[in-house]
Amino acid sequence: MTLERKLAALFHLDGKGWDRHANPWSVWTRYSVLPLFIIAGLLREWSVWLSILAVVMAVVWMFLNPILFPKPVSLKSWATQSVLGERIYLNRDKEPLPEHHQLPLFMMLHLTSTVGLILAVWGVYQYDIQLCILSTLITYLAKSWFLDRMVWLYCDCSREHTADE
Repeated sequence: MTLERKLAALFHLDGKGWDRHANPWSVWTRYSVLPLFIIAGLLREWSVWLSILAVVMAVVWMFLNPILFPKPVSLKSWATQSVLGERIYLNRDKEPLPEHHQLPLFMMLHLTSTVGLILAVWGVYQYDIQLCILSTLITYLAKSWFLDRMVWLYCDCSREHTADE
């Protein structure tokens, strides 16, 4: 079982959950999670209780977001296709990816995103707002690039599927 599939289970992304997460509103509003955690961490200097409340709100939002929105009306949105591609990607241990998608790029983007998250934690710890902004940019650029590759994967697999029929 891939790590991504384990994380998907944690967020209740079963069949219907994936359908709901494929809503573009879910994808785009998910980008608010990291800034919410950063703000919560930076608030600790002002009010510990407000910081704790903000962390709780960020955690609740992180878990509700993927299942809060309805199933998308259309599959034509870039955001929708990125989620559908992610679903294909996380099942790569069951169904191998097409050869031209078996790239180290995916791992490099995950690693870059993880480095961005680590820098964000360090920025919050140091109360360095510039580092927090930079780390958010690094994380989201890597994540967006990864999602773009997931759109490509989805489009390629959709074409293969319709060509087989």
